[in-house]
This record gives sequence, C-alpha cells and structure tokens, in this order.
Amino acid sequence: MNEAPPSPGRLGTSGLAAKLGTFDATLIVMGGVVGSGIFATPSVVAARAGAAPAIVAAWVLGGLIALIGGFIFAELSWRRPASGGLYGYVRDAYHPVVAFMYGWTALLVSQSGGMAAAAITFGTYISPLFGGFANATTWAVVSIVVLSGVNAVGVRGGGNVQNVLMLLKIAVIGVIVVAGFFAAPLAAGVASPGASFAVASFGAAMVPVLFAYDGFQTAAFVDGEVRDARMLSRGLVIGIVAVVALYLAIVVGGLRVLGSRGLAATATPASDIMRHALGPIGERIVVAGIVISTLGFLSNQILTSPRIYYAMARDGLFFEAVGRIDRRSQVPVVAIVLQGVAAIAIALSGRYDRILNYVTSIDFVFMALAAGALVIFRRRSSSGEPSGVRVPGHPWTTVCFLVASVAIVANTFVAFPVDTAIGLGLLALGAPVYLLWKRVEKSRPE
Repeated sequence: MNEAPPSPGRLGTSGLAAKLGTFDATLIVMGGVVGSGIFATPSVVAARAGAAPAIVAAWVLGGLIALIGGFIFAELSWRRPASGGLYGYVRDAYHPVVAFMYGWTALLVSQSGGMAAAAITFGTYISPLFGGFANATTWAVVSIVVLSGVNAVGVRGGGNVQNVLMLLKIAVIGVIVVAGFFAAPLAAGVASPGASFAVASFGAAMVPVLFAYDGFQTAAFVDGEVRDARMLSRGLVIGIVAVVALYLAIVVGGLRVLGSRGLAATATPASDIMRHALGPIGERIVVAGIVISTLGFLSNQILTSPRIYYAMARDGLFFEAVGRIDRRSQVPVVAIVLQGVAAIAIALSGRYDRILNYVTSIDFVFMALAAGALVIFRRRSSSGEPSGVRVPGHPWTTVCFLVASVAIVANTFVAFPVDTAIGLGLLALGAPVYLLWKRVEKSRPE
C-alpha cells in the first residue's frame, strides 16, 4: 500500500493557524536546545574526557548523533504533518496509550519541570539586577504568566518573542566565541595538555554532551502551525547544524583560552573567558546571556508544549476544553493556561531540581521510540511513495540513534537509580490512568 504523507490538518491538531515558516522553525529548534547549560556543560565534558582531542571529539560525535535525530524528526514530520509532533508519531506507530503516557508525563514532569527550572534560574539571575526588588520565585511566576499571556494572543506573537530571544542568545554566544578565539591564552591553560584518552572516560563525557543537544524534538509540537511540512523538516536540520556549530565554537574557544585542564577545573568557563577578555563587563555579559537563555528557553516551551495537551484533547484523551481554539487568537488558550499553571505549581513547590532528574530517562525513552516509529512507518510504506525527506544511511543511522538513546537511559539509571525509577514509574502509571479515562469516557451518555 502506497503511504503518502497525509495532508496538514487531517490528524490530531487540525484547526490551528499555520503562520510559521522555515525561519521560525529553525529558531524554535535552536531555542529548544540552547539553554543556560552551555555556559557550564563544557567544563563537565572536559573533566570527564580529559585530553583536548577527546573533548572536541565528544562534542563532534554528539553533534552527529543529534543531527541524525534531527533527520529522524524531519522525516517523521514529513510523514505525519499536523499530528502533534512526538505525541502523534508514537500514537500512530504504536498505540494511543503510548501517546497518552507521553502527554501525561509531559504535563506532570518533563515539560512543566523544565519550564519551572528555567523560570527559577531566570529569577535567580535577574533578581540581583533589580536590587532584590522581588525574590527568584516571584520573578519565575511573573515570567511564566507574561509569556503565557503573549502566547495566548496568537502563535505569531509567541513566535516573534521566541525568535527575538533566540537571536539575542546567539549574539551573546557570539561575543563569547569571539573572546575565546582572540583573547590571549591563560598561561596555566596552555601549559596543561590534559589527560590521555580512555574509552570509559569518553563514554562518560558523551552523557552531558547528548543532554546538551537534547530538546530539538519539541519543535515538532507546532507542526500544525507551520505553513508547510517541508519548512519544519528544513528547520530541524538547519537548526541542529547551527547549534552544533555554536557549541563547537564555544568549546574550541574555551580550550584555546583555558586549556583542557583549566576548562575542566572551572564551573563557570564562559565567565572565566569573558572576565579574562573584558574584565568585569565580560562577566556581566555572561549573566545577561544566562538571563536571556533561560527566558528564551521558557518562551520556547510555552510556545510548543501546550500543543501536546491540545492534541490529546482532540483525540478524546484529555478534557474537551483543552482541545478548544480561541476564535480570535486561533491558539489553544486553555492548553496554554494549563501548562502555565502546572509550571508555576512546580516552581512554587521548590522540587523542580529533583524533578529534572526524573526527566532525563523519560525524554530519551521517547527519543528511542521515535526512532522505532520511523522504522515502523518505513515498513508500512511502499517503494513507490512520493519522494521527500529521508534519513541518510537509514536504517543503520536510525538504529545508532536508538541505541544511543537507550544507553542514556541506562546510564541515568546507574547514576540516579532512585530518581530514574520514580520517573519511569510515573511513565508506567500513565497506562492504568489511560484505561481508567477510556472506561469513564465509554460510560458517558452520547
């Protein structure tokens, strides 16, 4: 049977206004990946990898794996346009219960927890700039409310805010990169060649690298609001290539100024580089970068995440009101408010840091399932299907991405067995909740 991609609007998220283009999709991809972590993660990777060649190799390999993931999601978005992204892919490939489990954990843990952490980090850094006018938690709540309000007005407004913040983020990172390439190397860094290569250490270094590249999959949530499926596919690939280039530039610049041991020894590599290059003003630039990065990530998540719950409601797996579209703004306002309330609740609870440990395993479980979904869709289709986006080297590259995702879950379980077990337990709990929901729905009169 010939399986041509369904037309936009045919699946779960039909009815949304398609106002986003390739440029928007590219910046949404980048905004979902680049957060405040890049200002510190290079040090963690350097401490584990040791030698400078191994450090660079880890980031290059991680970038290649992320690029394969980008191609996987690009092909999935072409094959399943307007389906609600990863939620729709696992629904169509496996069973609605798998999709429900994804949406269930997104609201309770992964998306809401990530938003809460970003909002608190934003509040922590911006509060001193205003003389402690309000504490970090207050700033966090205000940021979530304001950005939720912007996105409730329309996808074009939410997209514009996310684009501006991403461009500012690129500008700050650009300044750090320039400083890394043109500042005089520190003597201690140059004199320290780093440790020798070890397979075990390199494997340990790959874990934070792959975490740093995670997040591009959230761009597919807005597939129903991109004017053409090909625009989202192009945005996924271009966005990841741009992120890899930025990350490598930061790492190489850091190695040039600090050396491998100097990079491994500091918890604030970006601040060290900028302080060395520009003095106190350099440190302020880094603080501004963290503020912009966390706010930009929060904006990105508020733009994309509510579409999961909207798609669930359209499929009859969530409250009907969440699947309604506001007539004027043409966006799922109730879903946006729901996501904001969940993020605020976690931020106020003070448990966002612990929840982030649950997120890692859940994220990469569904990354592996996404790779498996592509294999399933390929088998269901015929050789005579229309030409479109293809993952280079499939099935080998797809399987490599799947194995890498499973390895991350296993590593997380070894490192944080209790938190990982809780996260996977919450994921598994979604199955009986799904069955209960279906039973209640069946018992309702027509």
